[in-house]
Formats: sequence, structure tokens, C-alpha cells
Amino acid sequence: MDIETVPAEPIAGQKPGTSGLRKKTKVFLKPGYLENYIQAIIDGIGGVAGGTFVIGGDGRYGNRRAMQTLIRMLAANGARHLIIGREGLLSTPAASCLIRKRQADGGFIFSASHNAGGEDGDFGLKYNIANGGPAPEAVTAAIYEATKTIAFYRIAEMAPVDLAKIGTSERDGMSVEVVDPVADYAALMEELFDFEAIAALFSEGFTLSYDAMNAATGPYAKAILEERLGAPEGTVVNGEPLADFGGLHPDPNPVHARKLFELMASPEAPDMGAASDGDGDRNLVLGPGLPVSPSDSIAILAANAHLAPGYAKGPVGLARSMPTSRALDRVAERLGVPLFETPTGWKFFGNLLDAGKITLCGEESAGAGSDHVREKDGLWAVLLWLNILARRKETIPEIARTHWALFGRNYYTRHDYEALDTESAEALMAELSTRLPELAGTSAGTLTVEAADDFAYRDPIDGSLTEHQGLRILFSGGGRAVFRLSGTGTEGATLRVYLERFEADAEKHGLDPQEALKPILEAAREVARIKAHIGRTHPDVIT
Repeated sequence: MDIETVPAEPIAGQKPGTSGLRKKTKVFLKPGYLENYIQAIIDGIGGVAGGTFVIGGDGRYGNRRAMQTLIRMLAANGARHLIIGREGLLSTPAASCLIRKRQADGGFIFSASHNAGGEDGDFGLKYNIANGGPAPEAVTAAIYEATKTIAFYRIAEMAPVDLAKIGTSERDGMSVEVVDPVADYAALMEELFDFEAIAALFSEGFTLSYDAMNAATGPYAKAILEERLGAPEGTVVNGEPLADFGGLHPDPNPVHARKLFELMASPEAPDMGAASDGDGDRNLVLGPGLPVSPSDSIAILAANAHLAPGYAKGPVGLARSMPTSRALDRVAERLGVPLFETPTGWKFFGNLLDAGKITLCGEESAGAGSDHVREKDGLWAVLLWLNILARRKETIPEIARTHWALFGRNYYTRHDYEALDTESAEALMAELSTRLPELAGTSAGTLTVEAADDFAYRDPIDGSLTEHQGLRILFSGGGRAVFRLSGTGTEGATLRVYLERFEADAEKHGLDPQEALKPILEAAREVARIKAHIGRTHPDVIT
């Protein structure tokens, strides 16, 4: 095997995080950029010599070309064994499953998650560690340092790997194994859930519309829902992974999954609507005439998880990200198990899962998961919902309303202001941060600020401290607003404003969420001076 050592220049820019590094496709695939970043990952993790690594992606534009580059570079750096999904496809939770099952040293996942694809869209690469989860901060920091000092990269001269053919080939001391991307994941789902009960549900006429958004989860949903569980052909729509997602934006929210929302609000609505995002780790669940918010969904799943065989003993603990509504807290209290509040990012659940402190966890951004892998898992959430529906013999609206009657309802919404001028968005956060100590006792709209802080998290397992994870404002009457800048976009900044209000009175559980939260929204806008800073009066996306 001929190995070339190519001079490289530092590429430091956006620091990789839980979701890896995301850039515009044309940036990532310009000559040398991808190679530099791959070598920075290899150097940052201490090398790959003798190691076993899983490789996959969401099928977006550039993935297969990028994978061939990665294969050549891993070979040049001494990797021993590569496990790759056929056609380069692996959903993020399936990649986590494979890493864990095959005891790999780590995995490379080509995805920009819920971001748009295509030649003019976005591209990304993330590294997962040996537990199957996202790289923790110490690892991403080391990778980032490597991007600032890289002087060369190594790449082997070798013929392309046939990613369409399942089997193992040898490449000068490195074995390359192409595997069915669905098989191991589907087997794990069958261990966790009562497939017989779910199949009976479909045979009795239960109807589901699952929008895979032409992304990674399509083949998984078809294989499990239609082929194994007997859902009618056509249950899975947009099920073929396409390089540009068929022009769709693979984010299951009311804007980008509008057709599904419209269907579920119509007289022709099936019994359940569901969707997943680009790499298959997010989920959307809708009942006829009743969307289930991600915060309510993880709370309902946790309260009913014991109905699935894999969780028959009930959860040992629960966790949510700080911006997620506190509906899950009420479930934990009733079950008598601990509740952990973490920063946003699935890596913060990893230590808790590995230590056996929690069984289920979730984020408000349509992410839910459990100890079965170390990533959030969109299809898993849908299957758990189906298991619950099969056992309880109730509709989604009935289950949701019963839950609210028992626990009360946490009205919740998220307002996203996208593609903002970064300087203006950062100025808003900086000013609000400096004013936090003086806000308590002040008026905002019709409400009074009771407390305000900048959320920090002390990891209960390793003792690490993570600061500046979101600005929290607590209002009179139990309302809450949280402000964060998101790093998942590739253009400008995204300001996320999370609004919440608890309502114990069952007579008020049927309010429209946006109407119920209007006083919180007005107070939040006033406290943060949103219009003055960014010139916007309305968000781009409401979820």
C-alpha cells in the first residue's frame, strides 16, 4: 500500500461539538478541507493504529465520495478493521448500535442531521467514541486543537471500496466489511418491544403515516414497520434516501413536515402520524388533531415504558436537557426515581447511561432515547409509542389527556429566530447575562421575574463542570423562559427561546399552547429586548 504524506494548513474555525463539524457542502468538499479535518480527528483521538471503526451516514450529497477518502486515510494511519453500512448508509442510532455490538473503538458518521442537503446544502462529520455516544468535550477539544496545528495528512493509494456489495475485503492488512445497515438495529428493536402485539395492532386496522423525509430512516422503517410488523405498504412515505432529500428539509417540525401536520388535522387523518430527521435520531409523533410535543412525548413514554418488554421493570432514573419542559420531572417524582437535568447535547446523558443511573432520557428538540444505545433514536420512540398503543388500547389523544389529568399539563413551545447576524445575537445574550442579578422582582409584561440564572451543570459521575448553558428566567405563576444560541446551523446564529407554563387545572388542559403561553412570550420579549437587538418581531420556526 502506497501512502502519501500531504502538506496541510490549519483549518480552525467552528469548534466541533456533540454533532461534530457542520459546514456548507461546498466548503467541506473543497480540495483538502475534508482530508485536513479527518486527520485532525485521527490525531485528536490519539491515532487509529490497530483499531476497529464503524462508518456510515445519512445518504446526503457527497457522503460516498467522502467515505472513500476516509477509508483511504484510515488505512494510511494504520486502522485494522472497518465496518461500513451498505451504500454508506447508517442512521446515527444504528451506528451507535453497531459500535456497541461489535465493540468497535469508535465511529465516523457523515451527517448534518436535520439540516438541508444537496450540493448547495449542508454537510457534516461527527466522531462517536467506543460506548457508541458522541465524543465528550475533552475529545472534541483535542480535535479542535489538532485543527489549529495540523501540518500534513496521510492518505493511501488504493482502489475504491464497493459499498453496494455486502462482504469483507482485505486492503493491505486492513479488512473492510460492508454490512446490512438495518439487520443489527432491527434485531435490537425486536428485543426491546412486543412485536407480536404491535403486529396485531396493525392487523386490526390501525393506520400510521411515517414520513422518513427521504433520509436515513427510510430503509429501517420499511423493513421494521412494513415487512416485520405488517403495516400496509405505503405506511412509510418518502422512504428512499436521496442525496438532496428530494428537496425536503429533513427536520420534523411544523414548518418542514407541514404536509404531515395538515394530514393529521384533517378528517382523513390516520390513527398516528410520525416522522424522523436526516440521520434518524429525532422523532415526531402526532395523533389525530393533536400533535404531541417532544417534551410531553418523553414524559408519556417514561410513564408507560414498563408496557414494553425491554423496560418491564420500569426506569431506574430519568434525565432531560435543561430547556426541555419539566413534565418529565413530575413522572420521575411519581415513579420515585431520580431526575437529572443536563445541558443540551446527548453526550451529557452518556455518563449517566454508562453508570446505570438512568434508563430513559430526552431533549425538547425531538430527541428521545434510552440505555439501548448512546444516541437519541427516532424510530425507537415511534416503536415505543406503538407498543404503548397496542397494550393500552387507547388513542394518542386519549393517552395524552389521561396523562395530563394525572400529572397536570406543562404548556410548552420553542421559538427559533434563524440566520441572525451573529454579533447582534451574541450582544443580546451578553446584555441579558449581565442583567440577570438585577432582574428578580422586576416587572415584565403582566408578570414578575422571580429568579434568573445562567445554567451550569456539575456532572455527578466525573465531577466536570459545564457552564453558560442557557439563561433561565422564572416568572410569577410558574412560568419559565430559557434563552440559548444554537450551534447546529451553518449560516449566522440561531436564537432559541423556550417558553413554559404549568397548568394543574384539568379544565384548562385544552388551551391552544401558543395562546396559553402568550403572557410568558410577551414577558420574555421584553426582558431580553429581542426586537431592539435583532430587529425581529416574529420567529422563523415555532415548535
